[in-house]
Amino acid sequence: MADQQTFKGIMGNYPTGVTVVTAVTGDGEPVGLTVNSFTSVSMDPMLISWSIDKNVSTHDVFAKGDRFAVHVLAHDQGDTCMLFATKGTDRFSQITWKTSAENNPVIEGYSGLLECRVYKTVDAGDHTMLIGEVVHADNNETEPLLYHQRTFGQIPESFYNK
Repeated sequence: MADQQTFKGIMGNYPTGVTVVTAVTGDGEPVGLTVNSFTSVSMDPMLISWSIDKNVSTHDVFAKGDRFAVHVLAHDQGDTCMLFATKGTDRFSQITWKTSAENNPVIEGYSGLLECRVYKTVDAGDHTMLIGEVVHADNNETEPLLYHQRTFGQIPESFYNK
């Protein structure tokens, strides 16, 4: 029998990359949050997915919106990751960002950027899964930020040594 504590322990021991997903409200205000439930789905068409908790204050902005941007954070963006994971703060006043041609808030310093149009949303328990079709991509080819057991870091050089 599976229990939530065991499930959380297994998932917490699974290293992931870290992203910040951004969009704009109907009033044109930027919103964003830290996400590690990000993955590729398809090459043709180019699709990605991520999930958002239904209790997050910006859930409806993302779930009912038509576009979003996924920022694969660079190894030196741990502060940005924490900022977008913190509730009750004006996140965009504390970073450098601009509005893209796709009308997404784009955070400076990312490792990679995928701007997407919503392809499909899927009800998934206490989360909503968003599948996005990539309409613009930019690769800065910098080391990504990694997350494992509540710790941030970059890929150790020893990882590549055989």
